[in-house]
Formats: sequence, C-alpha cells, structure tokens
Amino acid sequence: MTARPETLPDSSAVRPATAGSPGMGSHYLRYSGSTVLVMAAGLISFPALTRLLDNTQYGILGYYETWLMIVVAIIKLGGQHAILRLYPYGGTQSQLVHFATNLVLLPMLVSMGLWLVALAGIAAASAWGGLHVSPVFWCAVVMLPLLVFNSQVEMTLRASERSGLLAVSQVSSRWLELILILGFVVAVQRSALAVYAGKIAVAVILVAFYLRWVRRHLVFSRSALDLPAYRASLRYSLPLVANEMAGAALVSIDRVMLKGILDDYSAVGIYTIGCALAVQIWVIMNQPLWGAFNPVANRTHETEGPARVRALKSRVLVPATYASIGIGAAIWLVGADLLEMLTGPTKVASAPVFVWLGTMFALLPVLDVGGYGLLLQKRTMTVLILTTAAAILNIMLNLLWIPIHGVMGSVYATLVAYVLLSVGRCVLCPRELFQLPDSRTLVVAGVAASLFALVVHVTGLFGLDVPWMRVAAGGGLWVGCYAVPALLLDARLRQLVFHWRTTRVV
Repeated sequence: MTARPETLPDSSAVRPATAGSPGMGSHYLRYSGSTVLVMAAGLISFPALTRLLDNTQYGILGYYETWLMIVVAIIKLGGQHAILRLYPYGGTQSQLVHFATNLVLLPMLVSMGLWLVALAGIAAASAWGGLHVSPVFWCAVVMLPLLVFNSQVEMTLRASERSGLLAVSQVSSRWLELILILGFVVAVQRSALAVYAGKIAVAVILVAFYLRWVRRHLVFSRSALDLPAYRASLRYSLPLVANEMAGAALVSIDRVMLKGILDDYSAVGIYTIGCALAVQIWVIMNQPLWGAFNPVANRTHETEGPARVRALKSRVLVPATYASIGIGAAIWLVGADLLEMLTGPTKVASAPVFVWLGTMFALLPVLDVGGYGLLLQKRTMTVLILTTAAAILNIMLNLLWIPIHGVMGSVYATLVAYVLLSVGRCVLCPRELFQLPDSRTLVVAGVAASLFALVVHVTGLFGLDVPWMRVAAGGGLWVGCYAVPALLLDARLRQLVFHWRTTRVV
C-alpha cells in the first residue's frame, strides 16, 4: 500500500463494471457454486464441532463471536458500504485511483489505527488495572484487524464484479478453516480456544493472499488523497456503522442476554447450535443472491434508473420466491430431524430453535429483495432507524420472554424483530423501486408447498423414526410434491432451470 505512480495495471481488478461485466446470472452461478462448496464444508464442521464441544464451550464460542461481530462493525467505520455503493462504475483510470486511495486503502489505515488504540487500552487495563482477560478474549482481539482487512478487500472484489476470484478465495479459506479448526480441536483441546486458534491461522493466510493482490491492483497515490471525499464517504457510511452494530445486536444479542438472565452457558449453547444451523440457511439463501444482485442493482440504478431496477427485481423474484417458500416448508416439516441427524441426539433441544429461525431466514429474502431501495437512494439514516428499532424491540422482548419461555423466548423475540424489520423496509421503500413477486408465482409456490405439507402429514413420513431416513423421505416428497409441480405449472421456472446457460436475468 505504498505510494506508486498513478496508474493501474491492465489486469487490475478495480475496473469499470459496465456493459462488459458478466450478467447477474453469471455472478449468481459463481456465488451459488461457491456457497454450495462452503456449505459442504459446513456439513462436516457443524456436526463435528457440536459433537466435540459441549454446550458450555459452544456457548462461550457464540458469546465471544457476538462481541467480535459488534466491534468489527465499529472499527470498519462502514467502509465496506461506501465501497459497494460509491464504486465509480464506468470510471476513468484516475477515478479508479481516487477510489482505491480514499475509499479502500485510507479507511484500512484508519481502522488499523483505531484497533491499535483499543489494543493499547486493553493491555494497559490488564497490566495495571487488574483487568482479567481470558485467552479467548485475546484471540478475538487478534482477529479484529484481520477480519477488517479481509472484509474491505472482498467488498472491493464484489463491487468491481470479480465474482470468480472472490468465490475461489471464499471456498479455499472455508475448507482450510475446516481442516485447521478440527485439527486443533481434535489434537490439542476440545474448547472454544482451539476453535479460535484455527480461525486466526486461516485469517492470517487469507490476509497474506489478499495483501499480495492489493499491492498489485490497488494504487495508493498521495496526489489523489482527497480528505473531503473521504469525509463525504463517512457521511454516507457512518449511519450504516450504527446500522451494522444494531444488525449485529439483532442477530446475536440473544446469546448475551441468555447468559445475563439465565446465567447458564449451556442455554447459550442450545440457542447457538440451533441458530448456527439456521444462519447456514441464511447463507444459502442470501450470499449468492445478494452477492450477484447488489452490485448489479447499484449499477443499474446509477446508469439506467429505477424502472430498470424494478424490472430486475421482478425477474429475480421468480426463482427467489420458489426457493424461499420451498426451503421454508422443508425446514418447518423436517428441520428437527435434520438437526438431530447432524448433531446427534444430545443436541435435540436445539431443534425448535433451528425450525423457527431457519424457516424465517428462508422466507425473508423475498421481502428483502422487494423492499431494497433505501440504500439505492442513500437514505442511510432511515435504514439505521429501522434496524435500531428492530434491535431495541428484540432486546425488550428478550427481557420479557426469556424469564417466561427460556431459550425459546429469544427465538420468538428474534422472529418478531426480523419480520417487522423486513416489513418496515418494504413500507418505506420508495414506490418507484418497490416490487413484490407476481401473483402467479405466489399462488403456484403456495399450492405446491401446501401439497407437500399435506402429503407429509398424511404419510407421517411412512412411520420412519431414524433421523436420516426421515430427512431422506422428506427430501423425496419435497421433490415430488413441491419441485415437480412448480416446474410443471410455471414455464418461466422451467426456462431458468433447464436453460440456465442461455437465460440471463439481466
């Protein structure tokens, strides 16, 4: 990141993302392919860790990951949001150098400075103030700058629509993480500390890879340094910092509150296991979808206007709605068996957590895509208010329901907060950008899901009582009673599935 001549190599990844960029369909295939491979690693690591770690160690892991998520959101100062939204689509070489200097590299340096100040404060409090800091806490502190750097680079790759390189790096790092974490846990210690050791090792390797890429493709030019432009990016992104903190609280504050109210890491572990598997559903549904949709929607809005964004949403919502309703129905009906199959009978208490949250995470992308528009118009304060209100509601409902319902109180609180947040985004989305699925898609998906639910109820999954057999039977019924009817009744879906090589979403 040293100063160099104000030029960009021909192979630079920070390039204009214009008509020559791959279409959203190509991006989606890359991101979905990488998600499948990442999930394959998760199908190994999740069952293995839930068996190797007891509920208490899993609770410690979830507790510190919550705080890590919140602090990372703070020290990034929203730089990733500015990168994605303010990328100079169709920009000249000098504009790209200006972007790399002021919206990527300078924010990295500022974040590193904030981390060093915080590190010095913690070290001083530990050495002279008698503050006891656990080894897991120190691991989380070490992870902070690594996660910030990797996040900024990955968002630059995403904004410049380099989905291929980003997909390869994410898959490689996830599988390496699987190997190292399980290696440390099995060979060294069955604890959250061993898990963090593996995470740190992978993060360091990924930083080394991205640092080489940064040195080759991102130019820091002193002559391009523009503090007013950086301050302008902060005015856009700082509300999103608070929004990200509120979002992190919305996702994970339940674990902190369970520990505080019930004073039991085991309860935190029960929630964390079910929520972790539900979050994997979120990853399946959202990561490829938003990885492909977000930069294309931003580019379309900037270059072609709101009407084209709505047309893009309309096409995206056809497959997204079928996927959301189908996966949501499957989780609701056989999700408990899936969790028991993956984690074993000792973790069956987490099944209701997964069923409720997994179904919610499967269904919400339809509302989120339809209501995406506030950020396109840079209305970050409105987004912040919505997310903060949802987080406050979640905290209040946790305080009310955890003493009554225990772990499930947190589940119900999360469910209500998330649903109201998504509905609020739709209500406040500018009308020229708002788009929901067409009635044909909703009717066909609803009928197919109802048929699937009816057959599962009538057959009782053929009286099977072994979890993997019930999951297999449910999968077969899902294909026959949901997927096949949907394909037969909607020619648009058939076109997308059977002619994906020639069908472009945008």
